[in-house]
Amino acid sequence: MTDFTSDPGLVSRLRVIEAQPLAARAEAYAGLHDELTRRLDSSVPRAESD
Repeated sequence: MTDFTSDPGLVSRLRVIEAQPLAARAEAYAGLHDELTRRLDSSVPRAESD
C-alpha cells in the first residue's frame, strides 16, 4: 500500500482533477505529468559525459 501522506498537496490536486469533466481532467493530468517530470528531472543528478 502506498502512503500518500507525505505530499498532501498532491492528493488535494488529484481530488480537484478527478472532480472535473473528462476533457478538463485529461488536460489537468497532462499538466501535472509535465510538472512532476520537470521536478524529477531537476532533482536527479546527471551522469557526466566521458
